[in-house]
Amino acid sequence: MVLVGAACAAVWICLGLLGAWTPYPPAPLFAAIAMLPVNVLCLFWVRRLLRREGGGLQDLIRFSWRRLGVDILFGLLWVVVLSLPFAVTIVGVMWLLHGDAMLGTFETVFFDPDSVPVLPQGILAVLAVVAVLTFAPLNAPAEELVYRGYGQQGLARRLPLAAAIGISAVLYGVQHAFYAPTADAVLVYVCAFFVWGVGSGVIAYRQGRLMPIILAHGLVDLGTSAPALVILFLPQ
Repeated sequence: MVLVGAACAAVWICLGLLGAWTPYPPAPLFAAIAMLPVNVLCLFWVRRLLRREGGGLQDLIRFSWRRLGVDILFGLLWVVVLSLPFAVTIVGVMWLLHGDAMLGTFETVFFDPDSVPVLPQGILAVLAVVAVLTFAPLNAPAEELVYRGYGQQGLARRLPLAAAIGISAVLYGVQHAFYAPTADAVLVYVCAFFVWGVGSGVIAYRQGRLMPIILAHGLVDLGTSAPALVILFLPQ
């Protein structure tokens, strides 16, 4: 979480130095770029910790070419299974915040036009390509290894399983506050990603390996980052 907050702050400051100050945190495209060094560092960090204990990343991921097809099917299933409570949580928190006016506030809660920096389209296009090519492939395994892998399993050796899953999910939810586009969206993001984290934690524990949930996470990350490529087709 510290790395995510620091990376988002660094990107935000860089935008300001370029004369493109925006509200903090930076827009989703720039948050995805900020995650690139964070994900690389986290993957290196988890790998190093596991090696100290005589293991490796494969001990948690348990990738196998033979069951890749099954893992893909599980990944698709988990996207559907996790998305339902995730969406219900978003709607529920929005209703608690805005009551009957909820439907009319979605656009203003989840998009802040002031957060989009004014930069040359060429720069935005390059950043969009980098984000799409790096975000899902790195973020999905990094977050799953940190939260549902090393973190959750380490906690489960010291605490009851429910507490281990819950603590990992809380931290996972709080991390996503750095991606909230508006102040109102912070609570929505934290609660929704907490629910996603609980579901992912249970799935990872029951399956005993991370590969299926990494694939599910990667599909979601790809779906959220790919729209940035629209920038490539905008008129100059």
